Amino acid sequence: MATRITLILGGARSGKSRYAQNLAEASATSPVLFVATAEAGDEEMAARITAHRAARPSHWYTLEEPRRLAAAISAWQPEPALILVDCLTLWVSNLLLSLPNPPDPSAATALVMAETERLLECIQQSRAAWIFVSNEVGMGLVPPYPLGRLYRDLLGSVNQRLAGVADEVIFMVAGLPMRLKG
Repeated sequence: MATRITLILGGARSGKSRYAQNLAEASATSPVLFVATAEAGDEEMAARITAHRAARPSHWYTLEEPRRLAAAISAWQPEPALILVDCLTLWVSNLLLSLPNPPDPSAATALVMAETERLLECIQQSRAAWIFVSNEVGMGLVPPYPLGRLYRDLLGSVNQRLAGVADEVIFMVAGLPMRLKG
């Protein structure tokens, strides 16, 4: 099976995760590896994570990895037929926040882009189909503080890099998918 990459973008609560999960279920591909990047930093986020876990099919494998996606996915056994990563938004945030505060923009860019390239290498070495979920954060106001601007720029770069290699790019608005590529 040739590797197929789908990137699903959208704003907060736009239906990205639900669409990605439905797409994975409709593929009837097995085994599915769900890669969760969220960390429970507070009670509200812990409740969200619990709700997301409950909504996933019980026969899917789950890997919770907030930072080193390529290394964790490469080491996973058995080799999945489909890998759903939800989401790149929190992954980039986790990488950025792993640096000293405030992060040096050059160091942050180097870290995030190096991890992105490792992820792309992992994809190339895989026979699995891939579905990525990410937020589109570049359509609003310019963040008023340096860390927010750095984050927006880094996530935008990661999204562009993935969109460039993706076979299909979907933009979600109010639960409705708009096909941008593929």
